[in-house]
Amino acid sequence: MKSKIEKLKEKRPNLITAISKAAKGLGNALPMIFGTILLVSFLSTIIPKSLYTQLFSKNVLLDSIIGALIGSVSAGNPITSYIFGGEILSQGVSLIAITAFLVSWVTVGIIQLPAEATILGKKFALLRNLSAFILSIIVAIVTVLILGVF
Repeated sequence: MKSKIEKLKEKRPNLITAISKAAKGLGNALPMIFGTILLVSFLSTIIPKSLYTQLFSKNVLLDSIIGALIGSVSAGNPITSYIFGGEILSQGVSLIAITAFLVSWVTVGIIQLPAEATILGKKFALLRNLSAFILSIIVAIVTVLILGVF
């Protein structure tokens, strides 16, 4: 029977491999994160804060639709969407709009739609994006209701 120390020594190569892969993944993500921070900083200085209050009306359904529309057109990955979502939350945008934005940012791909339609078929691509858009609104409303932040 092996002791605990021997078992740990056997797992050491796996741990080193995992740490190496995680460090490499983080290294690959850092340029995107820094680029997003710079872009958000640039946009926050150019776009007046009054635009956010004009765009979002504090109406639950309307804010979630607007957030989902903006997220659908702006394709991106989850890491950068959290940074962007945090910044617009600090500008006074409602949590429901940001949640719809984040979910649609990751799941709906208007920009990638032509490529997706070519590869997977037009009907499938349209139905997938439409259902992802509708579900992003539903997920936003349910999430904020569960959190009780209305």
